[in-house]
Amino acid sequence: MDQLNSREQQEFQQLVERKQMKDFMRCFSDCVNDFTSNTLTTREDTCVMRCAEKFLKHSERVGQRFQEQNAALMQQQQR
Repeated sequence: MDQLNSREQQEFQQLVERKQMKDFMRCFSDCVNDFTSNTLTTREDTCVMRCAEKFLKHSERVGQRFQEQNAALMQQQQR
């Protein structure tokens, strides 16, 4: 990320934000089906929580892999 100029960093951040919103909307669309009440049913709430937890775990794992790949690339460049 340090190798990107400020415009590229901003574009990357916007891309990440769009991806996160898309994933959030997927959880909502998959889990919430009844709009007759302004509160979530127990089933909807459980579904949203599981979906969000899965998304967060996936994001964390991808971030770890990205850091590992970045560290390996930096080591190769130093040789």
